[in-house]
Amino acid sequence: MTPEEVIAKVKARAKANFRTGMNCAESVFEAVMAHVDTGLPPETLCLMTGFGGGGGHFGDTCGALVGAMAALGAVYGRRAVPTDAKAAREELHGAPGLYRLFNRLPNEFQQRFGSTQCRRLTSPWGKTWLCKEHLQFCRTLVTEAAGLAAEMAAPKDLARWGSLPFGLQHP
Repeated sequence: MTPEEVIAKVKARAKANFRTGMNCAESVFEAVMAHVDTGLPPETLCLMTGFGGGGGHFGDTCGALVGAMAALGAVYGRRAVPTDAKAAREELHGAPGLYRLFNRLPNEFQQRFGSTQCRRLTSPWGKTWLCKEHLQFCRTLVTEAAGLAAEMAAPKDLARWGSLPFGLQHP
């Protein structure tokens, strides 16, 4: 399957997942896990349940973005406790480096949608939560976040994604 085909399948599955009642984080994470080999069991989906609505409806980081970040973690993340602190820091901060890869996702999400924060993204529906328009908007976020994660995960290419310059970052 080509990377474009994987991206299309992930996006379609994430959209379908959201329609079944899965939350935003679950929808994205499960869709990527279904189409990108991570070696992790499907039961890892349970880790995403609390992140819907920006963390249990707290309104912080969008659950679709968290699901995408977690899916990338399943693809690229560490599998064991590091034994060499210097090498571990280089793995995170180097070029290529994991932080450069993970930095791309929220920057792209924010560029497309204006924020990464659920309460800001969904503020028009504060009094009409779960109305049709709100669900359609969140379904778009879910679909696009899944597509971004799939683009970065299939094929696995840390040399490319982990070598890009940082966007916004903490000083």
